[in-house]
Amino acid sequence: MKMNGYQMETILRILSDLKQRSPFYSKVYKDIDLTKIKTQEDFEKLPYTDKADLREAYPLGLAAVSEKDIVRIHSSSGTTGTPVIIPYTAKDIEDWAIMFERCYRLAGITDKDRIQITPGYGLWTAGIGFQAGVERLGAMAIPMGPGNTDKQLKMAIDLGSTVLCATSSYALLLAEEIDKRGIKDKIKFKKGIIGSERWGDKMRNRIAATLGVELYDIYGLTEVYGPGIGISCSYKNGIHMWDDYLYFEIIDPKTGKVLPDGEVGELVITTLRKEGAPLIRYRTHDLTKIITGDCPCGSRFPRIDIITGRTDDMIKVKGVNMFPAQFEELLAKFPEASSEYQVMIDHLDGKDILTLFFETVVPEEQRAVLEKSISAEFKSMINITINSKAVNIGDLPRSEKKTPRIFDNRY
Repeated sequence: MKMNGYQMETILRILSDLKQRSPFYSKVYKDIDLTKIKTQEDFEKLPYTDKADLREAYPLGLAAVSEKDIVRIHSSSGTTGTPVIIPYTAKDIEDWAIMFERCYRLAGITDKDRIQITPGYGLWTAGIGFQAGVERLGAMAIPMGPGNTDKQLKMAIDLGSTVLCATSSYALLLAEEIDKRGIKDKIKFKKGIIGSERWGDKMRNRIAATLGVELYDIYGLTEVYGPGIGISCSYKNGIHMWDDYLYFEIIDPKTGKVLPDGEVGELVITTLRKEGAPLIRYRTHDLTKIITGDCPCGSRFPRIDIITGRTDDMIKVKGVNMFPAQFEELLAKFPEASSEYQVMIDHLDGKDILTLFFETVVPEEQRAVLEKSISAEFKSMINITINSKAVNIGDLPRSEKKTPRIFDNRY
C-alpha cells in the first residue's frame, strides 16, 4: 500500500526522536541512522518488530513516555510465555475510544442502542475497549463480561439489548441456548459485533440465522490499542482500517518482502499516534490482503480482507502444511455438518494420525457414509488421509472466550 502524505510526514516525525523517547527502539535501531529515512522505500528497509521482541521488554520496557504519563496498562491474552505489557497514555485511551466509536457508527449503531458487552475485562483489552466506544457514542453499555449465560439471557431480555458484542465462540453458545430455550421471540438483538478469533462462513451464517442479527467483524490486537482499529461494513467485503491512526503493509511471511496490493500475506502495522508504546513495522502474524478499489458503502477508509488465519496456526502432518481455515472450507462443502469441529493429532506406531471430529444432525446409524465422504474430500483437497468422526450437535466444547480447535498430542 502506498503511503499517503499524512502517513509519510507522521512516520518521519515519529522516527526523528524515537530513539530518544523509546529505550526499546533505541536498542532495535542502534545501528541505524533514522534521520536518513526519507521515503517509503527507505522505511521498508527498517527491520520488523515481533511479539518475541516485545516480550523481552517486560515489564515496562516498551514505554516511550515517562511513568507519570502512563495511565493504564493492558496485556495480551496469550496463556504461555512472558506476557506482553502495553502502556497507555490518556491520549492513547481517548484515541482508542474514537476509533471504537467509528466502528459502531460504521455498523449503523446509534446512541439509541443498548449494547451488551460479553468479552472479558481486566488486563485483556476487549471488554473495556467495547465499553469506551459505547460511552463515547452515547449508547447504553451493558458490561456483562464473559460467562453466566443464564444472567446474560435475562439481561438481554429484561433490558432489551439490541447489539451483542462477543467472540464468535460465545455468540454461537448464546445462539444455541436461545434456540434450545425457545426464547428467540423475547430477544431484541439486531446486530452482532464479533471479534477476537477467526471464524468461517458456516459459523457466521449459523449465528446470524439463529440470532436473527446482522454480523460485523471487528479487528484489533492488544499490542495495537486492542479491538476497534477496523471493522467490516454492511457490504461484508472486507474490514475498513483507520489509516489516520495506522499504516499497514502486507508481507511475505517467509521472506519479509512487501507484497503488492491484492496478494495474501502477513499484516504488518505501524502506529501513527500511539504515545505509550509506539510500534514500527509490527508483525501481527495475521494473514490477509489489501482490497483495492472503493467500497460501495462510501467510506474513504481502505480495507483488508477478513483474516483467514495466522502464520503460527499452521500445523504439519505427514509432511503437509495445513491451516484451520482448510477444515472450515472442507466442512462448508457438506450441509449435513455443522460449523463446529475439533482436530486431534497423535503419533502412534511410528506415524501421524489426524482425526477430525465434527458435529452433525445425521442419525448415528447413517453417519459412516458422511464420514467416508468427508475423509475422501480432504484427501482430494490436501492429499493426506485422515479419520473423520461425526458426533452429535453440542458434543464438542463451547467457550466463553476463544474455542481451541487444534490439539497436537505428538509433543
